[in-house]
Amino acid sequence: MKSGGKGAGGGRGGRPGAGSAKGKRPSHDARRRAAARPKAVGGEPMARASRPAAKPEAPKRTRAEVKAETAQVLSTGVQQLVVTPDENEMRIDRFLETRFPQLSFSHIQRIVRKGELRVDGKRADSKDRLSEGQTVRIPPLKLEQQAERPRSAKADADTIGFLHSITLYEDDDVMVLNKPAGLAVQGGSGTTRHVDGMLAALTDKDGQKPRLVHRLDKDTAGCLVIAKSRFAAATLAKTFRSRSARKVYWALVAGVPRVKQGRISTYLAREEAYDGDQRMAVAKHGEDGAMHAVTYYAIVETAAQKLGWLSLKPVTGRTHQLRAHAAHIGHPIVGDPKYFNIQNWELPGGIQNKLHLLARRIVLPHPRGKGTIDVSAPLPPHMRQSWNLLGFDDAPYDPIVEAPDE
Repeated sequence: MKSGGKGAGGGRGGRPGAGSAKGKRPSHDARRRAAARPKAVGGEPMARASRPAAKPEAPKRTRAEVKAETAQVLSTGVQQLVVTPDENEMRIDRFLETRFPQLSFSHIQRIVRKGELRVDGKRADSKDRLSEGQTVRIPPLKLEQQAERPRSAKADADTIGFLHSITLYEDDDVMVLNKPAGLAVQGGSGTTRHVDGMLAALTDKDGQKPRLVHRLDKDTAGCLVIAKSRFAAATLAKTFRSRSARKVYWALVAGVPRVKQGRISTYLAREEAYDGDQRMAVAKHGEDGAMHAVTYYAIVETAAQKLGWLSLKPVTGRTHQLRAHAAHIGHPIVGDPKYFNIQNWELPGGIQNKLHLLARRIVLPHPRGKGTIDVSAPLPPHMRQSWNLLGFDDAPYDPIVEAPDE
């Protein structure tokens, strides 16, 4: 064997190996790191400093603790709240309800309407959606601490039984309820019984409560969609916002529109009535708070030109849109306490003086791509009585189905 070759203990040219214990030459990267290492006095490499111990994670605060802390701050002054990732795409009114359960629905609407609530410095509507990282300015609020009431197992069982009795459709992600007329969807001044409160009885073992994804007026009956999971809530919210959900309403109106099928397009804005109640009024484009509203309608049947059964398809989803639009074309909905504006009009005998408006049908894509959810609600008792009295047959084809979606 030739001397000067690669021996067991030598490198190239017979030099002793300067690398590992096996005598292999260090790699280029290893030599580079060694050269870059700081030298102590005498030229020897310094010992590698030990890494500082990881800081223990701060204990997570509960939602109740966060709410209590925020409430305490807000009672003394203005607060700037940053939208969290979990609150991304959340409606402003829902954001306030979640952060401050002590706030009534009417209180939320009032501070928004007065412009006291700002998002990134700009006025916002209660239906606007928030984005992660945005700053929400909240005015000083006098919040009353809610006493924790012990939950009653019997009351919860009764509530669950009631919700199941009005369920038209249900799977792991979605429920569609047949909301009775007269039952509020959310709480407000003097309103203690409402769908949102009842959903607490369906809270799962992880503390997740089913969520509202749209709303119906208290006196409107029919299809109300509920999300049973956070994923479904976010997906369905986008569905309604993008107008991918098709909604059909039935109404009994005073008189009969001259045009059998038509399109109603106006701007609507809130107005304060003389009695302090809120109504929507037709406004001009550019007026403060004015929002575009579009509704298609079709006459299904009539009764002696005195009453008309309309099928309505809202393209937009403004507050009281169908009620305000029906009144705008001169055919307000029978039994509407806010918008019925025909003087000396007499209610036909046998017809109850209740709002004759039904959220008849909802069609929307399933949040997990499992086909289409298509649900119809039956006429509520007071409308069934009127249909029977007038001889209307609710079985035939509905002419509004072919109305455009834009």
